[in-house]
Amino acid sequence: MGFIKEFKSFAFKGNVLDLAVGVIIGGAFGKIVSSLVEDVITPLLLNPALKAAGAENISKLSWNGVTYGNFLSAIISFLCIAMVLFWIIKGANKITHKEEPAPAGPTEDQKLLIEIRDLLKNKNNI
Repeated sequence: MGFIKEFKSFAFKGNVLDLAVGVIIGGAFGKIVSSLVEDVITPLLLNPALKAAGAENISKLSWNGVTYGNFLSAIISFLCIAMVLFWIIKGANKITHKEEPAPAGPTEDQKLLIEIRDLLKNKNNI
């Protein structure tokens, strides 16, 4: 019975469950970002830019049997996904970031202490 109790305390510990939820949400969010890049950004922005550059079939580029086009395509896809994630995180930070209030001025007690300090300084300087 010791093993079962130990496993139960491990499996249902808050950190493990939080991590599991994070992984599942992350996987679902990854699909959303991939779809946004592949289904929206690539057809609207990337394909016209590649056609204008004369490289619409970038993944088929090869040289002496080395298909470097696949590598270039993977790099471009990574950069697009990174840019979209940057925009999403930047937008989320704007929404959730709360403006910190300006620090309040000194209290009455602090003002009194400041005056006493200044008087003592002036007394010692004279």
